[in-house]
Amino acid sequence: MVKIRLARRGSKKQPSYRIVVIDSRAARDGKEIEVVGHYNPRTRPSTEVLNEERVLYWLSVGAQPTESMASILKRTGTLARFERLRAGESLETLAAEAKASAAPVPEARTRYPSPAAGQSWVKAREAAKKAG
Repeated sequence: MVKIRLARRGSKKQPSYRIVVIDSRAARDGKEIEVVGHYNPRTRPSTEVLNEERVLYWLSVGAQPTESMASILKRTGTLARFERLRAGESLETLAAEAKASAAPVPEARTRYPSPAAGQSWVKAREAAKKAG
């Protein structure tokens, strides 16, 4: 079975994810069939970039999203477009609509401060609040 799921990237305690189409038996970060987007939960608002045409294609041929991916697809409106695809609308029309309604990508830098040497995360957040 083919799944649409998240593959973790990023360093320790700084996750970012690729949205991948992968065989369900493969490891979390194993060899993917196709990369269809990326997700960064550390930005405010979180960054969710999808190639909706490819996601709709994979959903139409039977790929199943995981729970976390289903919530991302619901937030971006892709699941609603997939239901319309199943009802008979064309893939090209839905892909063009997705491109037109795509949200702007937020700044790549995260909004979370990193602590200085010997400083706790709590103190780093308090210092960031005072500074800005």
